Amino acid sequence: MDIKDQVLVVMNQAGEPLNAGKVAELGGLERKVVDKAMEQLKKEGKIVSPKRCFWSPA
Repeated sequence: MDIKDQVLVVMNQAGEPLNAGKVAELGGLERKVVDKAMEQLKKEGKIVSPKRCFWSPA
C-alpha cells in the first residue's frame, strides 16, 4: 500500500474532514509525506475540501 492509499484509508476511517496534521497523527505518518500525498490526491480529484484547510475523500 503506498502513502496515498494510507492517507485515503485514514480519511475514510475518520468519517469527518481532516487537516494534514491530523491525518499524519492518526496514520502514524510524517507530516511532510502526508502533505506531498495530499497534494497529489488533490490533483487527481480523489479528495475534496468541504471547508478551508480540511479534506475528505471525494
